[in-house]
Amino acid sequence: MKTLGQTLAELRGSGLERLDAQMLLLLALPHDPHDRAWLLAHEGDPLPEAASERLPSLVRRRLQGEPMAYLRGDQEFFGLRLQVDTRVLVPRADTETLVEWALDTADALGKRPDVLDLGTGSGAIALALKSARPAWQVAASDASEAALAVAQANARRLGLAVTWYIGHWLAAVPPGQCFDLIVSNPPYIAQDDPHLATLSHEPASALASGTDGLDDIRALVAATPQALRPGGWLLLEHGHDQAAAVRALLHKQGFAQIGSRTDLAGIERCSGGRWPQRR
Repeated sequence: MKTLGQTLAELRGSGLERLDAQMLLLLALPHDPHDRAWLLAHEGDPLPEAASERLPSLVRRRLQGEPMAYLRGDQEFFGLRLQVDTRVLVPRADTETLVEWALDTADALGKRPDVLDLGTGSGAIALALKSARPAWQVAASDASEAALAVAQANARRLGLAVTWYIGHWLAAVPPGQCFDLIVSNPPYIAQDDPHLATLSHEPASALASGTDGLDDIRALVAATPQALRPGGWLLLEHGHDQAAAVRALLHKQGFAQIGSRTDLAGIERCSGGRWPQRR
């Protein structure tokens, strides 16, 4: 009977990265997929038959490019463990930049803000904000009922109270409702971008947005002023090379105090602006 260590060596030989091989073996055992220290301490243990039967399917899916988060069924984001599957995008660490900027911006308003997360997906941004600032009124929307079901399930499991709306962007929000802060991580990849092929397991509707990737951002910049209170903010995540274009859209629409924020790699990952208090 093969040992866990021998199985790991075989998995590496199949083309898997070391971390992926360890996580897949832990999933097959089943064991906490993050407990690599346990695995290293038990490399001499025999591979159970049940794990041997589960492992090939996991390996095949990973080698076909399926995100590890889908295989695990969860993804950590801003200190929260979110359940995810193919109904939603996998939350990225880059998006934590948007959460941090939203916290800083709303804290500076000096009041308990009303916040809206448009296109919430797994609920990552809305739930991170609500977890960090429980007194805030946080709402979130998505055009996909399937995605919203994932977000609502995450909220129930985490015990976080968020108001949920179904619908396309601001069409989801009751007429006349206004917010102090609107945030969004919309689709922003150009529809012919070759990188889309590597993301084929994730929902395409949450990734691509027109020939230059900016169609949804244009729509949000044009529409959100009607849902922002005077002095309210719009903050948007975007592609690594889109900051200047997004700032130009905000300026053209009449936003003030326009700027961008960089991620940990120094890339301008988010841009936003403040709707004037008087027009």
